Amino acid sequence: MNYAPVIQLKRWLKESDSPTAQKMFHLAKTLRVCDIRYPKVVNQALYTLYTAGRDSWSNLIRVLIQTPAFRGRCTHCGDKLYLYAGMPFISGPLNIDVGNDCRISGQTTFSASGHCHSPTLQIGNNVGIGWQTTIAVGTKVIIEDNVRIAGRANLFGYSGHPLDAQRRAAGEPDDIDQIGDIVLKKDCWLATNVIVKAGVTIGEGAIIAAGSVVTQDIPPYVIAGGTPAKVIKTLEPSSVQEEAHYA
Repeated sequence: MNYAPVIQLKRWLKESDSPTAQKMFHLAKTLRVCDIRYPKVVNQALYTLYTAGRDSWSNLIRVLIQTPAFRGRCTHCGDKLYLYAGMPFISGPLNIDVGNDCRISGQTTFSASGHCHSPTLQIGNNVGIGWQTTIAVGTKVIIEDNVRIAGRANLFGYSGHPLDAQRRAAGEPDDIDQIGDIVLKKDCWLATNVIVKAGVTIGEGAIIAAGSVVTQDIPPYVIAGGTPAKVIKTLEPSSVQEEAHYA
């Protein structure tokens, strides 16, 4: 279909000094917006009906299809799994072990490197994995109990591409030395947009500040941040546990 006449007409209506063109342009904008004004009580009723219908449908799909399908993909999956906003995208020969009482966003990606014979993602109990998080498993990613991972975090156990440009252009996989385990010890918390590189262990109760890039091990019960992430503050174990309780 040739859209040129339509584009020319829109340009003429928008730029012309003709009163007729200006009236037609304002009329077109009014029709496009189509701002129907109901009484507030009607707006509220429509909003309630719309959200109730939307949420009922999404919950039905989650309970009857998405959660059972995800369980079918897991090697083991515990009780009280709560998937929200869809089902995670899973790529590669990944073994997934999920504990009890976990909350996982459907807008996440779990992938596995082709180098390892049996790449494994092990998720403990009472773990929360937020929106648009990517977990790329090189050999093994272990997420222990009570860990919180905020939205858009990235755990990169493998890079996916070699460092050499010619090999990368040829589509060859990354090198073995670019692959490693990632371990998140219990009660740690990754804030929004945190990146964790291969070979890193984040200690128990540690908090990683938003936007940080973790390239080396982080000790337990600290706040770490920056690029690369460094220890900013030491925490008392009781304060971390109390904060996690109210989170």
